[in-house]
Amino acid sequence: MKVFSAFPPFLVTIAAASALGAGGAIVAAPVVLGAIGFTSVGIAAGSYAASMMSAAAVANGGGVAAGSAVAVLQSVGMAGMGTAATSAVAGAGGVLTGLAALIF
Repeated sequence: MKVFSAFPPFLVTIAAASALGAGGAIVAAPVVLGAIGFTSVGIAAGSYAASMMSAAAVANGGGVAAGSAVAVLQSVGMAGMGTAATSAVAGAGGVLTGLAALIF
């Protein structure tokens, strides 16, 4: 295929890796959040998320601060990612896999 013949092969590889990484990150984010305990019905007892919530509550004198990492992850786990969060996750996944393709 001559479409990409004007570009060096490593650029095509980096672009493809970035696109796959962006899509993979969007698919993986809800799975990973559920696996660590941020579920659609709240934080799972005995999970990593529960220990994060406990540590945050102890650090803040008994409550979890609004806007903290635990609060944001709990919100995403329960309601899903909005447009901005999906874009941020896709961008981060694309950049990281693009860098990995460049390095390796």
